[in-house]
Amino acid sequence: MMKHLTLILITGLIIFGFTTKSERDNKSVQTDEVVIGLSIGNKAPELNYMDPNGKNISLSSLKGKVVLIDFWASWCGPCRMENPNVVRIYEKYKDQKFKNGKGFTIYGVSLDKSKQRWQDAILRDQLNWQSHVSDLKGWESDASKKYRVYAIPSNFLIDGDGIIIAKNLRGVALDNALNKIALN
Repeated sequence: MMKHLTLILITGLIIFGFTTKSERDNKSVQTDEVVIGLSIGNKAPELNYMDPNGKNISLSSLKGKVVLIDFWASWCGPCRMENPNVVRIYEKYKDQKFKNGKGFTIYGVSLDKSKQRWQDAILRDQLNWQSHVSDLKGWESDASKKYRVYAIPSNFLIDGDGIIIAKNLRGVALDNALNKIALN
């Protein structure tokens, strides 16, 4: 009987431990009715990193605009292949009014380690928006850890209040998502 109770207790502790770890892995922080997290409907966690000129740019400084948080790198073939589409979408929507945002921009988070390669890719791919950031730590990037980015390209679309409205949109899917919320 005692062995049976001990086994039940140990099993319960193990299950509780896994549940707690699972809850930590999917953490969201509740603040005044707003949940900060990575799920659609959550407020996007703050990002604040340096641009190629050494100036800090925070995600919150773009409040009021619809923003695509775009994780990419100069060495990433699929990212570079997607960049012409991202540029086209940016040009199409940058001055658009949305249901919850005025204008569209991109907060490009590079997972590069080489500043020169990062800057060269921005120029070569004609990434004409102003919010390019990186901590130059590659896969050890604080931003990629915070957003649990394990593969690139990866992105999050947020509205003018910083609420995540879609994730991992490419090609026509990104255009369609922005068109849905655009005011005509």
